[in-house]
Amino acid sequence: MLTIEKVSEDMVRLGGRFDASQAEKAAAGLSDYNKTITIDMADLDYISSMGLSVLVQTYKRLNENGEGLRLINLNSHVRDVFRFTRLDQVFDIVEDG
Repeated sequence: MLTIEKVSEDMVRLGGRFDASQAEKAAAGLSDYNKTITIDMADLDYISSMGLSVLVQTYKRLNENGEGLRLINLNSHVRDVFRFTRLDQVFDIVEDG
């Protein structure tokens, strides 16, 4: 199960498993943000291709309006997923949030 916690006006914390069953919930939660946001993934254990898709869609929506999306505190497994899909070259990923 995915948890989405609003930390501040520009930061969200994701936790648990971000897979196809949670995509709609995540898309709805992230759609509230229209300015550059940081997503803290310290508590995220797993992300699927559908989870990646939601993040890409959010990135594109924000980027079209001159805003951005930054990812912090990825564990080694989640970081590997971004590296294998080459999305680490798209997203602003900060190793030590």
